Amino acid sequence: MVKPLSLGVFEILTPSNGVPTWRHPNGRGDRYGSPEYWIGLAKTLDAAGFDFILFADSYGYPQIDGEVPEEVLTHGILFPGYDPLLLVSALSQAAPSLGIVVTSSTSLEQPFPTARRFATLDAFTNGHIGWNVVTGSTAQVTEELFGITHFDHDARYDVADEFVDLARSLLEDVWDDDAVVFDRESNTLVDPSRIRPLAYRSEHFSSHGLFKVPPGRQRTPVLFQAGMSGRGRDFGARNAEAMFIQGQTVEQARIAATDIRSRVAAAGRDPHDLKIISGVTVTVAPTRQEALERRRELEEQFSMDDAAVLFAGFTGIDLRALDRSMPIEDIAGTGQGHTPLDRYRSMPGVRTVQDVLDAFRVQERGFVITGSPAEVAEELIETAETADLDGFLLEPTFGDSGAYEDFIALVLPELEARGAWTQPDRSLTLRERLGFPGPHPGFRPSTKNLEAGA
Repeated sequence: MVKPLSLGVFEILTPSNGVPTWRHPNGRGDRYGSPEYWIGLAKTLDAAGFDFILFADSYGYPQIDGEVPEEVLTHGILFPGYDPLLLVSALSQAAPSLGIVVTSSTSLEQPFPTARRFATLDAFTNGHIGWNVVTGSTAQVTEELFGITHFDHDARYDVADEFVDLARSLLEDVWDDDAVVFDRESNTLVDPSRIRPLAYRSEHFSSHGLFKVPPGRQRTPVLFQAGMSGRGRDFGARNAEAMFIQGQTVEQARIAATDIRSRVAAAGRDPHDLKIISGVTVTVAPTRQEALERRRELEEQFSMDDAAVLFAGFTGIDLRALDRSMPIEDIAGTGQGHTPLDRYRSMPGVRTVQDVLDAFRVQERGFVITGSPAEVAEELIETAETADLDGFLLEPTFGDSGAYEDFIALVLPELEARGAWTQPDRSLTLRERLGFPGPHPGFRPSTKNLEAGA
């Protein structure tokens, strides 16, 4: 029996989605700052039945040895950019059944305002908000911007565990479902017996008092996470409901999924209480030849120098400064971001610095699938089954909504015919759409954090 796939899309509020495509006729360089553009995209995805749109986000930008490479500015490499959180309410009004997942950092924000924002958005979206939990990115840049010093890589996840614990306690423990009674006759808006103060203290955070925002349909936003280091996977196994991987071969993805599910089980959860979703770039056309020509056109947009600058932004490693024949085993990590480099260390055929650059330039965030509608659908299904994936996160190729529109018109009918996708129940919350009927599956009541006697 074919497993139904969850489908989302990956977006950034920048002129290009990583690959500098803003100059292409199908780019969005002149529209990325327009709410109307994003509203139109959200409507398209919602009407088609996509489960969610994910907005990646970072305060930083690529930097090498303390300097911003000229290409970041001239070629628009993750620069400039807007804050996607401020778009959510507008998108949810235009696309009421589409999940909206927004990135928020546990290293640069604080638990209480983060919980407040997401509780408010859960109400404003009627239960369709998700939180992509990140511990930090472009760490050197954000340290300078914020005037702080980050913990090291693993310690950031220790902080993140406590951050999420406190946020979930605020969202889950303070209010009873029926605390808002709105009884005019008795002059009672909130029943004092159904709300209680929180008294929370851990190594890095503390909070005491009432949480003002009443619970929405989901209470806790759906928690997404993408860290692929060992410590990152342990964090996801404990906290996340969906984890993103960047599988670039089926075998890599299968090994990653097996490891993640074993960690979920070790955390005391059902291994399938967590959805594993891989990035994918789909180039589809009525014929395979047309699709291959489109793919070649896309790859021509991304120069080797631009790829090196973007890689440095993710990892802190300037591949341009290294001998192109250097073995990949000799490339020293920086602690800024383990995932991209680790992914290439295990990729067949990637042995040198030049191989890393070549692979990253054409396969930045996940699988690359190119072909006719039937070929694409069959490869997606086979990849998901072999690697034990629950869904895919699509990239926008040239930048605008064209790649999604092609997928909707050409691939969705093929997936539906094969039983790998069905039109969703639009009355469901995002959590329910992803297959979780109740509250956050990893949530454990933390009544020890409630004020005694309250």
